[in-house]
Amino acid sequence: MHPKEDIVIGFIGTGVMGKSMASHLLKAGYPLYVYTRTQEKAKELLDQGANWATTPKEIAERANVIITIVGYPSDVEEVYLGKDGLVTNGHENTCLIDMTTSTPSLAEKIYQEAKKKGMFALDAPVSGGDIGAREARLAIMVGGDQEAFNHVKPVLDVMGSNIVLQGKAGAGQHTKMCNQIAIASNMLGVMEAVVYAEKAGLNPENVLKTITTGAAGSWSLSNLAPRVIKGDFEPGFMIKHFIKDMGIALEEAEKMGLDMPGLALAQSLYKKLAEDGLSDRGTQALYKYWNQ
Repeated sequence: MHPKEDIVIGFIGTGVMGKSMASHLLKAGYPLYVYTRTQEKAKELLDQGANWATTPKEIAERANVIITIVGYPSDVEEVYLGKDGLVTNGHENTCLIDMTTSTPSLAEKIYQEAKKKGMFALDAPVSGGDIGAREARLAIMVGGDQEAFNHVKPVLDVMGSNIVLQGKAGAGQHTKMCNQIAIASNMLGVMEAVVYAEKAGLNPENVLKTITTGAAGSWSLSNLAPRVIKGDFEPGFMIKHFIKDMGIALEEAEKMGLDMPGLALAQSLYKKLAEDGLSDRGTQALYKYWNQ
């Protein structure tokens, strides 16, 4: 079935990640309506042929598959359950896909509210940063019903290359927490390694050539350490959003009676950077903790 005859996509949130993701959907031939708080942020997509919607309500009225990737759980709640929201104004059989990193409990709440109206809701946070979004190689972790997942899988395939239904509503968000927990302590190790290499008088680029291919290898070491060495702290993922994610993970861990010392330490260092005015920098700016 040709997508143009079947699916009309609404897309809310055209930031660092969302802009690339929405662009891939346009190139794949899907009709696309976009909404973002500042229309100027959507200009590139509108130039590529996207249609502008003035409110989330208009997106709900026009689209039957709606994707959101916004900032915070409070934004998610407003976009879905507010007066102009997607669940409030959407049609039966619409499939809602929230790709924001948000709380598992909110994902469950949206799922239940959508179900009451005959709509489907998936929580589908992503990993891979600005590079993964640009190259359509995102890991997409999904929570919700198999039927809804099967229906929108071709849409998700346009944006990602590793797409797994992890379980019921909320399971996508829980999986993203596992992802962020692993990244948090790893980023500490990566930055300490770069700082150590510099202090020891080594050539950090040569050090990376060796250690990225060994047991120390990680996505952050391969993709973010080279940016640090070049002095590039532009965000693939902003510190303020990472602090939010780590906060969610720590809250969820506390509910489960889990102690997370590595995660707590990483969050405390990032909070220090935010206090120093670096909250809009990329997560690789953790380097500045040692080199302000």
